[in-house]
Amino acid sequence: MSRYLLDTNVALISVSEPERLTRPIRAALLSGYNVLSIVTYWEVMLKSMKGKLDVGDPRTWWSLAHEQLRATSLGLRTEHVSAVYSLPPIHQDPFDRILVAQAKVSGLTLLTTDSTIERYATEELKILA
Repeated sequence: MSRYLLDTNVALISVSEPERLTRPIRAALLSGYNVLSIVTYWEVMLKSMKGKLDVGDPRTWWSLAHEQLRATSLGLRTEHVSAVYSLPPIHQDPFDRILVAQAKVSGLTLLTTDSTIERYATEELKILA
């Protein structure tokens, strides 16, 4: 079974408007082992607190996302942070960079809607957009 780490945008769209996702991403979400990073929760929380994102109560959204996506959580570990150091400077968003690093270190395929993130794909880092 494939294992998928959802980037923040995929997680947000999956909960509210899954039909907006590409067919390959929708198929992956239905067939795989889905993982949500605590980094996504942090990003959603911060953007909600700043008024840049409306998901209602982000704590409720986090629980709902796990339930709807049948997902497990991935914590942030020191090896994830260390892996950011070796990433090429393709993307400037720190949340996206740490999600790329988490996927790489954890052996997960990263699901994303961001074409810039696709440029990180290698033999050891699978990315589905």
